[in-house]
Amino acid sequence: MTELLGIDDILPELIIGLGLALLIGNGLAWWKNRQGETPEGVEDAAYRPGRVRFLMSVGAVMTVWGVISLVR
Repeated sequence: MTELLGIDDILPELIIGLGLALLIGNGLAWWKNRQGETPEGVEDAAYRPGRVRFLMSVGAVMTVWGVISLVR
């Protein structure tokens, strides 16, 4: 029954999605900061490069982990 519904693949797919969201979201923040743009509607927006790099690396690890789990 689990093979029919694909329940075994749900967790790796969720991990891939979260990892890609971390990569894309923080990559976009990094790119916009390099262009000199700030978020609209937010006062005192602080760009934290260490946090961006850390979250991008976590997103990359999660994405690779999810892909490897899904392929096996």
